[in-house]
Amino acid sequence: MVGRMPANGSAVSGGSAPAGNALARLPGLVVGVDEAGRGPLAGPVVAAAVVLGAQVPEGLADSKVLSAARRARLEPSIRQSCNWALGIADVAEIDQLNIFAATMLAMTRAVAALALQIDEVGIGTVLVDGNMTPAGRCADWIWPARAIVRGDASEPCISAASILAKEHRDRLMRAAAAEFPHYGWERNAGYGTAEHLAALRRHGACPHHRRSFAPVAAVIGLGAVETFLR
Repeated sequence: MVGRMPANGSAVSGGSAPAGNALARLPGLVVGVDEAGRGPLAGPVVAAAVVLGAQVPEGLADSKVLSAARRARLEPSIRQSCNWALGIADVAEIDQLNIFAATMLAMTRAVAALALQIDEVGIGTVLVDGNMTPAGRCADWIWPARAIVRGDASEPCISAASILAKEHRDRLMRAAAAEFPHYGWERNAGYGTAEHLAALRRHGACPHHRRSFAPVAAVIGLGAVETFLR
């Protein structure tokens, strides 16, 4: 899945740490969940779910405050020492559902994929970054959940999830940039920078653009139903 946009939103991926390291053998594991890509004008929204291993990578923090080099160093450590999974909601789902509902769906897909890895132990609580969880908002969500504002800065399992989600989405956007080079996605990850907006006006929208977002809808002459999130 890495290296190209997902063909559909149901795509998920995940990994398990070496036996004896990833899971504290206690009933009810704590899962951290975060997303990347709610605000951009283009590309999918990606969520990650992480159970920390016995060896927690050093330097975990909110992915937004880490340098690109630091995130790149942490990502393989998280993948190797933790149980993790990714969930994606694609552009079509974002436009059909709205970005909030699509984000809840991506989070649900990530936790569902992780649950398949750790079914012998089970999920105790899911900690979700922000002020809302998918509980009661996504039909397939079945786990106890707690929202934590700025959880990506205070809960290491959410920090790890934020790093995996951002790194994976950034790779998808760099791959998309090779196909559609006008928009500078390798630099702006699909966000509405001056460069991206100017290219959008000059070249129009491509299949990866979110047509329900106001700046894109304005270019293609549709009534926007989403507020542009910076």
